[in-house]
Amino acid sequence: MTLADHALAAGRTLFRWRSYVPLLFLPAFVLTIALDRPPFTAPAALLAWQIGCVLVALAGIAVRAHVVGHAAAGTSGRNQAEQKAQSLTTTGCYSVVRHPLYLGNALVLFGLSLLPVAWYLPVIVVLGAALYYERIMLVEEDFLAGKYGEAFRRWAQATPAIVPALRGWTPPALPFAWRIVVRAEIYGVFQIVAVVFVLDVVQRWSLTGEASLSPVWTPAALATAAVWVLARYARKYTRLLTVPGR
Repeated sequence: MTLADHALAAGRTLFRWRSYVPLLFLPAFVLTIALDRPPFTAPAALLAWQIGCVLVALAGIAVRAHVVGHAAAGTSGRNQAEQKAQSLTTTGCYSVVRHPLYLGNALVLFGLSLLPVAWYLPVIVVLGAALYYERIMLVEEDFLAGKYGEAFRRWAQATPAIVPALRGWTPPALPFAWRIVVRAEIYGVFQIVAVVFVLDVVQRWSLTGEASLSPVWTPAALATAAVWVLARYARKYTRLLTVPGR
């Protein structure tokens, strides 16, 4: 087996588990925040830092939301068993970057990695995410090249893989559908708030020796959990989040 074949095989495995692999970073987050004292410890300063980190992570969700909200049926999904692309999308975010969903994911991971206020954790996370997503992107591009041939190669040659080139922006072909975004991305928002909640509890225990709950992140976690549960219910038992043809 060639090195390229090894890379593709690893990418296919990572693709199937891509929703769960980023969770492997969580123990490093917890250990760092428990063992490494931040340079500032005032509650107001820590809360301001946490909010800034969450905004960076939510910027990643915003990128994902734009992609998913304008996506055609059978594209930009969370399918895990196999590659799926009923059409080659080259407008909207895909006109400036080939893998906008993974760009969004990287922003989420980067924002959360800033929470412990330790310089080395974002470096570890960025390097790990780069290796991880590079393998998945390799598999997806191999699939698209096989399915769309020259059309894919022309688009890939003109569009960077992960760092956007905004000068090439082309408006999305389909209108924005908020129902699709709620259906697909509310869990990501809940994950962000849940991680912040857990890390805040660990940090409070590390700094004070006592377990306590944040008056900010506790209700935020409960609220986002409730919205996620309601969205799951609506998706399973109603047509509220259904968009015809998409």
